[in-house]
Amino acid sequence: MHPYQVIAEKYREQIRDGELTPGQRLPPITELTEEHGVARATIRNALTWLQAEGYVTTTQRGTFVAEVPTAGPSGRDRLMRVYRTGTTLAKGETKLVTSAGLAAPPLYVSELFDLNPGKRVVRREYVTGQGSFRTGLHVDWYPPHLADEVPDLLRTEPRRGDDLMVQLAETLGRRVKFGRDAFHGREASEREARLLSIPVGSAVGAGAHELLDDDGLIVYGEWVLPRRFTIGFEYTLETE
Repeated sequence: MHPYQVIAEKYREQIRDGELTPGQRLPPITELTEEHGVARATIRNALTWLQAEGYVTTTQRGTFVAEVPTAGPSGRDRLMRVYRTGTTLAKGETKLVTSAGLAAPPLYVSELFDLNPGKRVVRREYVTGQGSFRTGLHVDWYPPHLADEVPDLLRTEPRRGDDLMVQLAETLGRRVKFGRDAFHGREASEREARLLSIPVGSAVGAGAHELLDDDGLIVYGEWVLPRRFTIGFEYTLETE
């Protein structure tokens, strides 16, 4: 990566993890130049990149972490965070589990887990937030046998941390090795709008992910994000 991309990623990660909080001022360009040992133009490029992604805002008084988050972490970001810190949540981010239990899934979910139609699986629904903003509505589906081995999957009570993926890794040795994400734009349903505190029919980003290890599918999840969020992907290409 170019130096400005490395610097941008450093601050992007600090903002996502809550080390830099909304409204916090970043050091001036001169100080950042000295800290990173690069030219002023490199720092400006990094800040411009972060501003375009919605992580920061720039005024005559300086550069500040955006008050209203507009960039949503990718599935990879959250997975790396949970294995690094024990939680998928950034500092200041909240999570309210609205339901958890065994439920009959849609047919396509049964097929993903290679189960007979009607067989119940673990279903968890939760809403994430940052301050007064609802940042996402999520539904995760897990294989039914995990309910006995990781009882916290069926609990809605607030717990210290958010370490279900860590529990799965430590208890069963199931650690995600591969992920697949897909997303599209559509209108929010009445229930989604109510849980996200947005008007019915609002444009939202909706998607799904599959997280797997060598033994197969660990969790299938679906999510809905308000349209103020941007999801981005980075690529590393190797050519001969």
